[in-house]
Amino acid sequence: MIAIEEIEKLSTANLAPITVLAGDDLGQYTEIKQKLFEQIGFDKSDLTYSYFDLSEDSYQEAEMDLESLPFLSDYKVVIFDNLLDITTNKKSYLEDSSLKRFEAYLENPVDTTRLIICAPGKLDGKRRLVKLLKRDGKVIEASTPKEAELKTYFQKYAHKLGLRFDKGAFEDLLIKSNYDYSAIQKNLAFLTSYKKAGLINSSDIAEAIPKTLQDNIFDLTHLVILGRVDDSFELVRDLRLQGEDDIKLIAVMLGQFRTFLQVKILSEQGKNESQITSELSYYLGRKVNPYQVRYALRDVRTLSTAFLAFALKCLIETDAAIKSGLADKDYLFDKALLQLITYKA
Repeated sequence: MIAIEEIEKLSTANLAPITVLAGDDLGQYTEIKQKLFEQIGFDKSDLTYSYFDLSEDSYQEAEMDLESLPFLSDYKVVIFDNLLDITTNKKSYLEDSSLKRFEAYLENPVDTTRLIICAPGKLDGKRRLVKLLKRDGKVIEASTPKEAELKTYFQKYAHKLGLRFDKGAFEDLLIKSNYDYSAIQKNLAFLTSYKKAGLINSSDIAEAIPKTLQDNIFDLTHLVILGRVDDSFELVRDLRLQGEDDIKLIAVMLGQFRTFLQVKILSEQGKNESQITSELSYYLGRKVNPYQVRYALRDVRTLSTAFLAFALKCLIETDAAIKSGLADKDYLFDKALLQLITYKA
C-alpha cells in the first residue's frame, strides 16, 4: 500500500493519538499532505483544530495547545507543520529544552489530543524523537513506491478518471513519466484533457504529453549513439528554436553520459540493479531513481567504457571552450556532437 492509500483511509474519527507524515519524495509529500488535511476536514477557523508552523511559531505556544482540553468537542486536533527536527535535514527549529519537553509529551500524550506532525524529508532514525514516534505513533512516509504498487494504484486511479488503455499504452505512460508519482499524475491529467473517450494508445501518449528537455536530450543522446547525424542536428536545431541554450544542453547530456559511465563501471564489477542504485545514492549523497538505473543498464550494453569516458571529456572541454568564448557556441557544440557520432575506438 502506498502513502496516498493510507491517507485516504484516515478521518477525524479514526485518527491515532499521534500521526506522522514525512517523506523525501517532495512532490508526493505535498499532495498527500493536502489530501490529509482534506480527510480530516481541517479548517483554521474551527476551534477544534490548532495549526503551528514550527519554522515560524514557537514551541512554547504550540505546547500549550497540545496539553489544553478541547473546546466543545471530544478531541482536539493539533498540527505541527515543518518539524524538520525529526528529519535528516540540517535545519532545526526546536531548542534542546523544547525537544526534551516534546519527548516528555510523547511519552505521556494527552488523551483528548490528536497530534499530526508534518515533516518534509527523510526521517532520521537515529534520533530518540523519531524512535518514540515510530514506537507509539502512526507513521506514513512519502517515499518512492515499489513498481508493482505504483502501477496498481494508478491503474485504479486512471479507471476512476474514466481512462482506458490499449495494450502496452499504460506501460508507455509509466516510462514516459519515469515511474515518478507526481509525473504520472500530471500526465494522466494531460490525457484526460486530450481524450475524453475511447482507448488511449501509445501515439496518444506521445501527442498528449509534452516532451521535457530531459526527454529531448535523452532522444538526442540515443541519436548520437546510433550515429544518426541528420536527425541529431535537426533535433538540436529545434531545441535552439525553442530557446534552449547550448550550455544547458551540454549540462543535461553530461548528466546522462555520467550516469551511463557510472552504471557501466559498476555493472562490470558484477553489481546488480539494486546494488548499483544503492551505491550511486551513497556516492552522490542523494536518492537515485532506480528506474533511471534500469534504463541506463539497458542502454550501456552496447557502449564501451572508452567511448563513455571520451564523451564526458569531449563535453566538458566543449563546455569550457564555450564559457571561455574561444569560438561561436553553436559551432563548438555541433563539432562536439560530430566527434561523438564519428567516434572510433
